[in-house]
Amino acid sequence: MRAMPAASRLRGLAVAVVWLCAGVAGPSFAADPALAEGRQLFIDGVGPQPKCALCHTLKDAGATGQIGPNLDELRPDMARVAAVIRSGMGPMPAYVALTDAQVAALAHYVSTVAKP
Repeated sequence: MRAMPAASRLRGLAVAVVWLCAGVAGPSFAADPALAEGRQLFIDGVGPQPKCALCHTLKDAGATGQIGPNLDELRPDMARVAAVIRSGMGPMPAYVALTDAQVAALAHYVSTVAKP
């Protein structure tokens, strides 16, 4: 069997590294527009109500809020996030101005990216 040239081995290794990293790097915002929308809503908010990032810690969003729970530690599922957005909890108000699609995008985003 003939040995592969060094350049071919390096290309193969580079492809393997990129492929492996893609699997562990996290969610693909390009492949899932709801994730991108949820992230934007988390960071920028909608209307006069406080932005999620103001009160919550969430590493993916670069948020370090100290008022609400650290979502990376809490790791809530989609149903929990959606329920709290709609109803409020403790000092967090209910976000009734958000559409169902916006609530779904936020819940999807938070439940997907929250990591310990």
